[in-house]
Amino acid sequence: MEKLTEAQQAYQQIREAILRGELLPGQRLVEKDLVERYNLGRAAIRSALTRLQQEGLVESEAYRGAWVRVVSEEEALEILEARMVLESLAARYAAQKAGSKDVARLNEILELMRVKLEEGDLLGVSELNSLLHQTLLEISGHKTVQRLVEALRAQVVRHQFRTILVPGRSQRSLEEHQRIVEAVAAHDAEGAEKAMRAHLEGVIAALQQASRGVDV
Repeated sequence: MEKLTEAQQAYQQIREAILRGELLPGQRLVEKDLVERYNLGRAAIRSALTRLQQEGLVESEAYRGAWVRVVSEEEALEILEARMVLESLAARYAAQKAGSKDVARLNEILELMRVKLEEGDLLGVSELNSLLHQTLLEISGHKTVQRLVEALRAQVVRHQFRTILVPGRSQRSLEEHQRIVEAVAAHDAEGAEKAMRAHLEGVIAALQQASRGVDV
């Protein structure tokens, strides 16, 4: 396996820290602090911040430095709408291309989601949710959709976690994913596309509900 450059290491580590919530929206990203935190060179940190800015995870201004970008609820909803179109297309392609091993992997993730839900581990359910979506993207083989969705998903990961706190949402989400996987397994391209669209419409509705503070 090819060894990562310092810039690649910095990019991956800072990106993961943002997605995990270790670096919070609006938090200043001081190069000196990041150099010490990750034990990497200043040039690598600067390169990583530039790349993360291009992805929409970081913002910067002259004389003010860089900080973790704050994504508003309105923008998060727009991003989810864009993902709905792209991931529905990916689900169609996945249904056309999925082999028996692909279907087995999807069902394995679904079963793990059921276990986590029964245990009340909502964070674990959310992480497996992301894994299932990523696996569907990989099965689709649609490189352009994969690239675009990855950038969009990273920007709303913190907002999307709030949706699992909506009562009953995790169970409905599991059922929606089940329908997606069933359509993919049946090579039902149209059904998979519709199921993915319905699922992400549910995510959008849950985020709107969470934003209003209804039953949360």
